[in-house]
Amino acid sequence: MGISKYLLAIGAIALASCSGGRSEASANATQRPLKSATFDADSAYAFVKAQTDFGPRVPNTAAHAACGRWLAEKLEEVGAENVTVDSCQVRAYDGTMLGAMNITAQINPAANKRVLLLAHWDSRPWADNDPDMTRRRTPIDGANDGASGVGVILEVARQLAVTVPEIGVDILLADAEDYGPHSSESAEDGNAAWCLGTQAWTDAPTLDLGKIRYAILFDMVGGRDAKFHREYFSEQKASKINEKVWKAAERAGYGDRFVYDEGIPVVDDHIYIIKAGIPAIDIIENCHPETGSFNPTWHTLSDNIDNIDKSTLKAVGQTVVNVLLAE
Repeated sequence: MGISKYLLAIGAIALASCSGGRSEASANATQRPLKSATFDADSAYAFVKAQTDFGPRVPNTAAHAACGRWLAEKLEEVGAENVTVDSCQVRAYDGTMLGAMNITAQINPAANKRVLLLAHWDSRPWADNDPDMTRRRTPIDGANDGASGVGVILEVARQLAVTVPEIGVDILLADAEDYGPHSSESAEDGNAAWCLGTQAWTDAPTLDLGKIRYAILFDMVGGRDAKFHREYFSEQKASKINEKVWKAAERAGYGDRFVYDEGIPVVDDHIYIIKAGIPAIDIIENCHPETGSFNPTWHTLSDNIDNIDKSTLKAVGQTVVNVLLAE
């Protein structure tokens, strides 16, 4: 089915825990952040669409280069500071050298206590899970798988540049996450064939990792009626951060979206942030009732702007804005 991108051997066991969510009322449910900001889902959606309008953002293509430039400019436009484009060469599973661009920025750069927000901005070079087998070598738009997380981060940055949090916020838009092997192929590197940009960046970071208290990864956060289970590695390595986010979602009225049950293990960019010594969680739709894992549009040509849900973007974005302003 082409899900080797994410699942480890224990995935089949973890799937058993994908079940109906239970809502747990927070003891401090009446607490509110001292500062507040309203996440604009229409704005986030526009950021998602702007990325897909470039076409598939596959490394070594003109669309990819153009979108990378736009992202750096947009971060500056929404008020982020210290925007940096870190260009590097990474080797894909098949030996192809990819020109990757990891883009970083900061909100409140003077603060010593910081939180990292990250998402990948590249898109899959082939629709290897498409129901039409004749289209499984066609690049995808990656509206949900890539662009949705970036769109949420851009809107979070836009809000926090105005309502500045007490803590600092670092941003990483990671490249070359999705250039792993086609589902009909295999890679000697296994899971390391994915998340190439983040692997390169953690080896030579352009931000001070020592100041980052924790990290939140956004991946596939725009699916229709999406529900977010607690990803396995996030729960194992950063359960307190999961709890912080899930309780904030409940207080904001999104308890039906953020399910307390554990989801499947996902090999994603957060794994390499964890390896770098930073507790990290992955907000990702990973227990869809139709597939038992990811959204049905995953790695198909249907992963386009028509299948992005503004209400999902709102639930994720508002939750994280509230978390950051409450720190």
